[in-house]
Amino acid sequence: MNRQQDSVYTLPIGDPRRQYRLTVRPEEIVDTHRRRTVSLQEMIRLLEPATFILIGEQHDNARHHQFQAQAIEGLVQAGRSVIVGMEMFDRTKQYALNLWTLNRLSEAEFIEQSEWKTQWGFDFALYRPIFEVVSRYRLRLVGLNVPRSVVRRTARGGWQSVPEAERMGVPDPDLSVEAHRKLFYALLGGGHPSGQTQNDNFYAAQVVWDTAMADAALRYLERTVPSPRLAFVILAGNGHVMYDVGISLRLRMRSNLATRVIVPLLPSEKPIQVQASLGDFVWLPAQGG
Repeated sequence: MNRQQDSVYTLPIGDPRRQYRLTVRPEEIVDTHRRRTVSLQEMIRLLEPATFILIGEQHDNARHHQFQAQAIEGLVQAGRSVIVGMEMFDRTKQYALNLWTLNRLSEAEFIEQSEWKTQWGFDFALYRPIFEVVSRYRLRLVGLNVPRSVVRRTARGGWQSVPEAERMGVPDPDLSVEAHRKLFYALLGGGHPSGQTQNDNFYAAQVVWDTAMADAALRYLERTVPSPRLAFVILAGNGHVMYDVGISLRLRMRSNLATRVIVPLLPSEKPIQVQASLGDFVWLPAQGG
């Protein structure tokens, strides 16, 4: 792991009660609240109070997606009523996602009808374990994103440059969360370029992204029959979930439903130090495992 990535795992932001460091060893899941290792099954049990469960990823890492699939299946087997929301699709592709849930499409048909190659573009095989679990249990699948054109337009000219008709009901982004801004620029590998309109617009695009995905999840939930056993799993890149300052924060700005964050780290053959506030649970895959 390079130093820049390592530093992203140890930022002094997020939950003020967990501003301490923990060591995560290869193949361990660590509960950062209880400061101890847990099994996948125990993690599933400890997720019981949460309605929203955010699981991060590095998009091109197959083990991250296998882990996500295992967590989703574990929740199903624990009796949770699971919905899977994905960063990988925007809202306009919901019909194809519904057909996949109903097992009405072959994989090839789904890739074509969901426009996977232009919606996301990563090798579908990386994500296949997730879609297999969704299909096996006929889980509801939700496209959380807004069209990329909305994010690109925000990055160029700010949110105010996006016509009202193209905003899809997404609320105005709150750009005042300093901890999130620090994470954003740390992920870029640079400092904090304040006062530069272009950079502020670039940051605004990230906030729009997170806000839109939270908005889509909440809207979907409004149309869902309430259940105390509901688990809305959100799959998104680590940058959208780390330190609980991305999508989960935007959810809490509008809802009192409990959230939990799971952060898979980049594979390593050695133990890694992380800030406990990085996530509620942190998992380290072994290098080459």
